[in-house]
Amino acid sequence: MATYRIKRKNAIPLASAIREYLRDAHLTTGLNTRLVFKAWDDVSGAGCFTLKRYFRKGKLYITLNSSVARSQLLRQKDLLLDRLNDRLARDEFFTQEDCNVSWVEDIILK
Repeated sequence: MATYRIKRKNAIPLASAIREYLRDAHLTTGLNTRLVFKAWDDVSGAGCFTLKRYFRKGKLYITLNSSVARSQLLRQKDLLLDRLNDRLARDEFFTQEDCNVSWVEDIILK
């Protein structure tokens, strides 16, 4: 019975290989958008009140179904921005160099 060995001359970590694949397949924009939406749900706690989400040119547009939640979130807007960007910075799959989708600069609540 023959034994086969795989030579690991160019071995790289799996996380690096996934990031490289996402960049080469031009999937980073969509992934970054989804990561921004997930960070919104986690940070704001208003995921159950959120009807629509839209992210374009650094602005996160959120449509809420509760005026009470909207007014409370408006008061915490600066804190939410800091927490969102902090959450995105800690995510290993968030691509900071993506020219289409990067950091959240403003939150617009409707």
